[in-house]
Amino acid sequence: MSRRALPTLIALILAGLWGAGLGFAHWRGNLWFLDRVEATMTDLRTLVRGTAKPPELITIVAIDDEAVRHEGAYPLSRATLARLVDTIARLGPKAIALDLLLVDPGEKDNDEALARSLSGSASVIAAAAVYPGGEQWTVAKGDGPIAGVPNAERFLWPLKAFSDAAAVGVVNVATDKTGTPRFVPLLFRAGDRLETSFPLRVAAMAAGGDPEIAADHLSLGGRSIRTDIGHILPLTFYGPRGTIRTISAATVLDGQLDPRTILDRIVVIGATATGTGDVYPTPFDPILPGVEVMSTAIAHLMAGDAVVRDQYVRLADAGFAVVLPMVLVGLLAWRRNAGGLAAVAGVILVWLVVNMTAFLHHIWLSAALPMTAAIPPAILFGAAQLWLGRSRAQFFATQSQLLQRVEAPGMGEWLARHGDFLLEPVRTDAAILFIDLSGFTGLSETLGPIATRELLNSFHALVGEEVTNCGGVVTSFMGDGAMILFGLPEPAANDAFNAARCCVGLSSRTNDWLASLPAPTASRLGFKIGAHHGTIVASRLGGEGRQHIAAIGDTVNVASRLMEIAADQDAEVAVSDKMLDAAGSDCALFKSGTLKGPVETQIRGRSGSLAIWLWQSARALP
Repeated sequence: MSRRALPTLIALILAGLWGAGLGFAHWRGNLWFLDRVEATMTDLRTLVRGTAKPPELITIVAIDDEAVRHEGAYPLSRATLARLVDTIARLGPKAIALDLLLVDPGEKDNDEALARSLSGSASVIAAAAVYPGGEQWTVAKGDGPIAGVPNAERFLWPLKAFSDAAAVGVVNVATDKTGTPRFVPLLFRAGDRLETSFPLRVAAMAAGGDPEIAADHLSLGGRSIRTDIGHILPLTFYGPRGTIRTISAATVLDGQLDPRTILDRIVVIGATATGTGDVYPTPFDPILPGVEVMSTAIAHLMAGDAVVRDQYVRLADAGFAVVLPMVLVGLLAWRRNAGGLAAVAGVILVWLVVNMTAFLHHIWLSAALPMTAAIPPAILFGAAQLWLGRSRAQFFATQSQLLQRVEAPGMGEWLARHGDFLLEPVRTDAAILFIDLSGFTGLSETLGPIATRELLNSFHALVGEEVTNCGGVVTSFMGDGAMILFGLPEPAANDAFNAARCCVGLSSRTNDWLASLPAPTASRLGFKIGAHHGTIVASRLGGEGRQHIAAIGDTVNVASRLMEIAADQDAEVAVSDKMLDAAGSDCALFKSGTLKGPVETQIRGRSGSLAIWLWQSARALP
């Protein structure tokens, strides 16, 4: 097995184990810390799906602001409720459900009237489960069909007169941290007492039979209702308030009711008046009345259009939690470039499409679980790939060592592509510049080593920057001076022209640098530049441990001697006639400062004379 394959295999196994652990916890219902993320993703999917048409099975009779004004008080009296139930019952509904807690006694006659009305119709009234601390919780107890059913402290039950006259169902819903109803528990228990939820009791009455309880589903009217852990029913809302047919109780009491809105329908009576407090936020509406939440759950049970989230869907979630991180890690190992990232993005996009398509087909696949399973392994593996990329690091280390041996600023990119550059001597035409500080040796004796080092650092930096800008190469720094070459790595027709521009640029920047120094230091320093053009021999010299680029020949010697001419003639630049001829009349030396010459001059160590030009910048002129 290759060195690359083994870490990849280990990463794939670890990613799979991480996903499997999360998937198992999700299958058991223990990943409560992901609920906030899952809730947000579910809201987004619901909004993308948009509003849906509810089944024509339910009519809500709302005790709204109009009904309160009609009766003059809230809550409505029991006598008014009795009249409301009687009016609806005469129109032939399948069931009448009162989403109202009738726990406190009222006037005796009125309570008796409401009890008679309830007993004379197929009706369901509400109870409530009370939990310790006011927070609903679920405890898995045993392996029976009711394991995981919410375990209440007690039930808040209607008055006996009403509970004897009508069926009773528990109205509690399970909300997330934002208060949005996510599930309706279909069963409740308090100790050994088991009770049915309000929506399930209503649906059972409308279907004409009691539900049958199995370990992972309920059967109602010959149809299976798949439920989540603890027999909870996921909620998906059809739209904002009023999406389910709603009529005012005032309309019923005034006798203006269309009988077709009641006949063979489930009628749910509940409060929607301002200030009643029974409202919930949903993806479509920040204040959906509680009666519409109950009606949504009843519609799901009757029409079978709820999203499915049961043990099999959770098992599919666990599968995605295992496969997705392994696929992403595998793709990152397969392609360590933009192609690999594109493949990763493609896989994530496919997963999102699958997830959304399933949701549109009423299957609630988790979005938070695969994200949690896939993102950490992908990030960690990507970081490990960078850290473990030793071959690439060794490549750059080799290039760095090569560049350090050559010591030629401006040559790095060329040497990275041509590692054998100047292994053999090369004869070529080039422009050579020398620059040197005058008075530096004496100054350094008084400055001390630290100040001298700082002074040289700043001088070397400006020389290197200017030379690079002009397209040249600093072949070496020699204490307070530098040798500069134009013509490497390859000669060009404008080498001399660029060298002339560099002479002017170096003069200007060195003058600026000297002006920035303290007066006692600047007064003791000066500079001179020599420039010549001709044939050189360039090669790489030194051993394997350290090498440098060297240029030798008469052209180099002449350029070095021209610095002496510049110093003797009190000029900033001494340039040969041959250099100016190669640079052309449009070069910088002709267009700025003062250029004098040519003057036939004897060069030390060289027979014969040479035509020399002297250049002075405008700021240096008296």
